[in-house]
Amino acid sequence: MSMSAAGSNATKDAGVRDAGPAQTDAETPSQMGNLKLPPAGASLDYQLGGAYNPMSGVKVVSRDRTAKPAAGLYNICYVNGFQAQPGEEDFWLSDHAALVLRDSSGEPVIDEDWNELMFDISTADKRMKLAEIIGGFIDGCAKSGFDAVEIDNLDSFSRSGGRLSEQNAIDFMALLSKRSHASGLPIAQKNSAELVPQRAKLGTDFAIAEECNRYDECGVYTDGYGDMVFVIEYRKSDFDKGCKEFPKLSLVLRDVELTTPDGSSYVFEGC
Repeated sequence: MSMSAAGSNATKDAGVRDAGPAQTDAETPSQMGNLKLPPAGASLDYQLGGAYNPMSGVKVVSRDRTAKPAAGLYNICYVNGFQAQPGEEDFWLSDHAALVLRDSSGEPVIDEDWNELMFDISTADKRMKLAEIIGGFIDGCAKSGFDAVEIDNLDSFSRSGGRLSEQNAIDFMALLSKRSHASGLPIAQKNSAELVPQRAKLGTDFAIAEECNRYDECGVYTDGYGDMVFVIEYRKSDFDKGCKEFPKLSLVLRDVELTTPDGSSYVFEGC
């Protein structure tokens, strides 16, 4: 599980290959109908490392799609949409081998940061097939009672060694946004500050940003999403800076491994 992408937007280079026609028919916010967005500025807990009872006052929780939503709160469902979750390699390599990104030798391309298989979103056909599978995960979030979805590793193209392009990522995210909206769930842009200007094409409704204070990107997100930005910081100095400079946003300080309260490295603090 990609539990965080610390500094992802500051250290990755975009790929250059594109294949298949661009798909730019994602919904804009005005087309979202009655989707229920998370409450802007509400206290957030980021629980991708394991679900637990949130602290008093928390209103918004993000959990893995395999977890149960927190009763009475606004729940965001984490889906690793552009890469394979650890432990799911056999599913992808055995049942969907053609959808795994390959190098020139035919070997699967691995995201070395997270040791995860990358998906091949380089053609329209593969994007459609992947969207059906990931769309099933999104449908599962809705059936489990989650209120929204966040799709991780939108920026995987920048770690693909030039095998994938930024446009590939935009086109695939647009498909996932349509599927999420069809399931009745708003969907977040996760990280990738450089793609905020493409929000209309992405079809995303709000943003989840890791370490945007550390890398001076929070203003980029607010330019695109207003107060609908949910921020996770992993250093106290960046958290304090964010609470001061962006008092209307939802900010939380967590330990980088996103551990549960029974762990020795657990950290949780809200503004």
